[in-house]
Amino acid sequence: MKPIVFNNTVLRDGHQSLAATRMTTAQMLPATGPLDGLGFGALETWGGATIDSCLRFLNENPFDRLDQLKAATPRTPHMMLLRGQNIVQYTSFPDDVVEAFIRCAAKHGMDKFRIFDALNDARNLRTAVRTVKAAGKHAQGVICYTTSPVHTPEKLAALADELVEMECDSICIKDMAGLLTPRITHDLVKTIKARHALPVVVHSHETAGLALASYLAAIDAGADIVDTSITPFANGTGQPDTVRMQAAMLGHPRAPHYDTKVLLELRKYFEGVAKELAKFMSPANDRVDSDALSYQVPGGMLSNFRTQLVEMKMADRFNDVMAEVPVVREALGWIPLVTPTSQIVGTQAMLNVKFGRWKNLAQATIDVALGKYGRPPGTVNAELQALACKQSKQEPVTGRPADLLEPRMPKLREELAAKGLPVSDENAVLYAMFPRETEAYYKPKPAAAAPAPKAAAAPAHNNSSPVPGRASRYVLTVNARRYETTVEEMN
Repeated sequence: MKPIVFNNTVLRDGHQSLAATRMTTAQMLPATGPLDGLGFGALETWGGATIDSCLRFLNENPFDRLDQLKAATPRTPHMMLLRGQNIVQYTSFPDDVVEAFIRCAAKHGMDKFRIFDALNDARNLRTAVRTVKAAGKHAQGVICYTTSPVHTPEKLAALADELVEMECDSICIKDMAGLLTPRITHDLVKTIKARHALPVVVHSHETAGLALASYLAAIDAGADIVDTSITPFANGTGQPDTVRMQAAMLGHPRAPHYDTKVLLELRKYFEGVAKELAKFMSPANDRVDSDALSYQVPGGMLSNFRTQLVEMKMADRFNDVMAEVPVVREALGWIPLVTPTSQIVGTQAMLNVKFGRWKNLAQATIDVALGKYGRPPGTVNAELQALACKQSKQEPVTGRPADLLEPRMPKLREELAAKGLPVSDENAVLYAMFPRETEAYYKPKPAAAAPAPKAAAAPAHNNSSPVPGRASRYVLTVNARRYETTVEEMN
């Protein structure tokens, strides 16, 4: 029996789920030496909300971050989270933009692409999987786990058949809201392993306190890899802590060995980073919350949503907004809650609480109701769909949404040139997703810019030098109404 392999998420999902994705490259680099020496199956270093956060808050080029982290951790494969046709944004993009983004990421050293679609619509995965394979990289197909009247273990396992048909190299069960229970995890993993020879990875969050037990069940069922992180960017709305997970496996025939001394040094280092990011870390994200089993909001979104409601002067309505989330989700066809659908549902729930149910529809809500994100697993509420048709003056989409999109790469390069911005495929794909942020990144910076937060003392094993970063704030506009914050991209 092979020892279970741990991936480590501290450089991506760990701080996304617990610190609003605000860890800078400067704060990461001092930890890279010890992380690289531990022998993890992969380090998750990119994707998800990190690319948006780099541009929007940290004044960093995401590709520069990838270059630096790759150079600092040459022994360990790098992994990223990719939202299929959405890339790392909310909306769908043409195939040529998806392809260009993946080629750029592969060129800058990305090894494993964890590819998911928020609706589990396999049509939205095919372009990404095909392009990753063509680049000679590892394509990991994802099953987004959720519960609802239209989701059954049998249907979720059947999605694995489609991922195998696409020639994915491995399969990930992605439990973004921490909903997996041990018995269901065991049965789901065992069913997939019985049907397919591909490696199976399980990813979960401790939001409801079930992830560690579910990991143990997955390992007993034959899972090959599980995702862990490092305290204080672990547990709570993040992944189980690596030391804790390893301790839970003492005496198990598949117990791994990751140097506890090094892990504790890393914990001490990241505790210093956490102090620097304290204003982005809510104590509520560290506790077990069984309510998550009802509203199913992913840990990464919770980390930011509490902060955003405070900024919008709706902190006292948190429970009301969370109670509205399942209502919106059901009306949109029981869609899973993972970026971008978790933010879409969360935003609409907030608007429903603030203005009255369906009185103010966000554009993204309209797009989901019209099928522009893909095929929902259930039936969209007829009243809501009628409102969406009326407001948009459009009919529902029945085919693959990306088939309706014209190629954009040549035009993006022209726009970059017209604005005097550096023309490259990297800048073109960033501009496609985050035009204002990309343009702002290249604007001359004031000479007297505020200094970056000082990086915490590095663990003894590493000699990397930090690089500067900067944070900022922004606002949200929904249907021409301006609010004091925005909903960030989480997963």
